[in-house]
Amino acid sequence: MCDELIRNTKVTLHANEDDEMSNLPETMQVVEMTAPGGPDVLRPAHRPVPRPAANEVLVRVAAAGVNGPDLMQRKGLYPPPTGASDLLGLEVSGEVVAVGSDVQRWSIGEKLAGLTNGGGYADYCVIDARHCLPVPKGVALRDAAGLPETCFTVWSNVFVVAGLKAGETLLVHGGAGGIGTTAIQLGKAFGAKVIATDSPDERCNVCRELGADRVIDYRREDFVEIVRSAGGANVILDIVGGANIEKNFKAAAHDARIIQLAFALGSKVEVNLMPVMLKRLIYTGSTLRTRPAAFKTRVAQELEAQVWPKIESGAIRVVTHHTFPLREAAQAHTLMESARHTGKILLTVG
Repeated sequence: MCDELIRNTKVTLHANEDDEMSNLPETMQVVEMTAPGGPDVLRPAHRPVPRPAANEVLVRVAAAGVNGPDLMQRKGLYPPPTGASDLLGLEVSGEVVAVGSDVQRWSIGEKLAGLTNGGGYADYCVIDARHCLPVPKGVALRDAAGLPETCFTVWSNVFVVAGLKAGETLLVHGGAGGIGTTAIQLGKAFGAKVIATDSPDERCNVCRELGADRVIDYRREDFVEIVRSAGGANVILDIVGGANIEKNFKAAAHDARIIQLAFALGSKVEVNLMPVMLKRLIYTGSTLRTRPAAFKTRVAQELEAQVWPKIESGAIRVVTHHTFPLREAAQAHTLMESARHTGKILLTVG
């Protein structure tokens, strides 16, 4: 696995980058998978510090976010793209310590948050410079690690693909999780009516505090009837799957857009597709990591222009539930799989 971090292609660097790299350690602490499986397959290890390619920055990691795709990769269900690090970790915050020759914006010593294709569970991580964003004013460097993956995911799906408009109704399943807390706040910030589902009361209260117009405890209430009585949802963001798939068809308004981000309750179901035709529904799935770099660059630019000012104004809150030291990544995964968290779980480095 170490070989994947030692690039075989020629890398063009700034003239002083060899000096920059010479000031860094040769190896770093990482957390790697010993094999696909449960949280116990995550073990501390050491790897060579990676070198940035021409379009990349090397970041000394302050914190890394823990996300659903990490859990899927750990189980052997979401392999990294060709050329990407096999290490988990799709978002980090930290300080730039080296830059590739084509990088214009970022300089040594700057603090940023970035979306990666892998490699975040480590002391150092290389990131495409175009997928990095400044740490919003008022946000701690540690907490900024929880922004890229959820913000890129929600913005690209709810606003770019589904085209949510002010005045429309957004239904968010799992509203108190990392994706959910971001989706509720972004929906409200851009003028949508937001309905969220979750359970138990503590998680429902988080959704209310973040601005959801209606919160449904799915264990006690029928979200289909409630949403339909409100006129139906124009955009639905679902991480549940299973029985929710057909229920979403029923809860959707005509011409609604339904986005499937995960399948917590399974992806193999028997459904009646007639509502898709009769209501002219758009039902689509999404993964972010395999999107082209140019698409992620566009999303980064839109986030900085439209979302980051709302974070800095306090209209959108950064919600960190718990932090673990990097070496305790297994405990972080166990907590995430328990669904007892609200907001983001982070791994801190150093």
